[in-house]
Amino acid sequence: MKIIDRKGNEYNETDRLSDMLKRANENAAGRLLLKAAASPLVSKASACALSSRFSASFAQSYADKYGIDMFDFEKSSYDSFNDFFTRKIKPGRRFIQPGEDILVSPCDGKATAYEISKTDIFVIKNSVYSVASLLRDKKLSERFAGGYAVILRLTPDDYHRYIYPAGGFKSHNRRISGALNSVRPITNEFVPVYKENSREYCMLRTKCFGDIIQMEIGAALVGKINNYERGCAAVIKGAEKGRFEFGGSTVILLLQSEYAEVCGDLLENTRLGYETKVKLGEIIANAKNKNGAGEE
Repeated sequence: MKIIDRKGNEYNETDRLSDMLKRANENAAGRLLLKAAASPLVSKASACALSSRFSASFAQSYADKYGIDMFDFEKSSYDSFNDFFTRKIKPGRRFIQPGEDILVSPCDGKATAYEISKTDIFVIKNSVYSVASLLRDKKLSERFAGGYAVILRLTPDDYHRYIYPAGGFKSHNRRISGALNSVRPITNEFVPVYKENSREYCMLRTKCFGDIIQMEIGAALVGKINNYERGCAAVIKGAEKGRFEFGGSTVILLLQSEYAEVCGDLLENTRLGYETKVKLGEIIANAKNKNGAGEE
């Protein structure tokens, strides 16, 4: 994986698991094993183990391995590993970039940004996606043809709670059941992860950015998505929307081209094959019309 931060610093991460996934996907027996591991049954078993009191003993070694500064978080001790994984950050440890005309990252993560073609298509690695297949809603997908897909992949060192990237009015949540494949970039070379995995999304109607789809995707092991507000509601930019239980996870934003302009560094880094490190609350897009083009 090639990762770069917004100051241009590159990170060469050695990822043994990605190497193992690549080898497994290249043979029939390995693919069969990965399919079994992505089943809901394995997820439920993992959830039980990681919610046990015994699992709390792994929290500190996990934090040390991934360089997680525990001073940033409200609690100093945890009842289980999953309690640690869903830990809440202290106020002030993330800054929400203000302004209605600024769209912020809903989470910590490694970001890539793709232009969606007029025919509803975008490509990640070797996997071809249509917005319609992602949403399972052809009519809704037409709003985002020619727009952008911003993908934020959360890794072990990231904070696993997420916020609303803009204020407005949210729709009810739509849940799509599926597998729990790994969301590591290597997997997309073999499997269209985001349209196969379990996911949940809502639409945000905003003043400056028109309609935004915010989608959370579950992944390997537990991969549970816990959204707090399930029905229609007015929401505030920066308010906590939910959290992921243990497992890989991803947030996807779909943006309309007539209202949003994704930051150039994200688009250029993606074109060059990099994921960009971002933090919750950082700017990821600007409104094309600061006077509220998204209003109807």
